[in-house]
Amino acid sequence: MSLKHDIEFTLNGVRRRVTVPVDMSALEMLRTVLGLTGTKYGCGEGECGACTIRVDGTTMNACLMFAADCDGRELVTIEGLAGEQRSEALRAAFVEHGAVQCGFCTPGMVMQASHVLDAHPDADEATIKRGIEGNLCRCTGYRKIVDAISATTTSCCGGH
Repeated sequence: MSLKHDIEFTLNGVRRRVTVPVDMSALEMLRTVLGLTGTKYGCGEGECGACTIRVDGTTMNACLMFAADCDGRELVTIEGLAGEQRSEALRAAFVEHGAVQCGFCTPGMVMQASHVLDAHPDADEATIKRGIEGNLCRCTGYRKIVDAISATTTSCCGGH
C-alpha cells in the first residue's frame, strides 16, 4: 500500500492533479501543496468554520476532509469566489458594515454567507443567523456580520 495517493479534481474552475499523503487534510493540501492560503487553519476540529470551502456545491470544513477524498470532486475556495458578483457584494458589505476586524474568520464567513445567499437570495435575519452558526468570530459579536450579509440579499436594497 502506498502512503501517497494521486488525485485529480477541479479547483476554482481549473483541473488539478496532485500527489498527497493519505493522511493529509484538504486544508493542508490547499495551503501547503497548492499555495492557497485564503482558507484558514483555525481549530483543526471542524468547530470554527475558518476553513470553509465548497465541495460539489456544499460547504464543508476543509480540516475535516482528507485530501484524497477530493479526488473527482469540484472544490471552490475563497480565491475561487474572486470576481463573482455575490462575493464582491459581500466583501464590500463586510467592509462597509465593519464586519471585518481582525479578518481571520472573514474568508470562511464569506464562503458560508455566499452559500446561504445562493440558497436563499431573500434570506431574513433568522435564516442568515442559522446559516452562519458554524462560523465563529471572536471580534464582532456577529451583529455587523449579519448586517453585512443582510445588505446583500435581494429583499434588502435590491441585492447585488
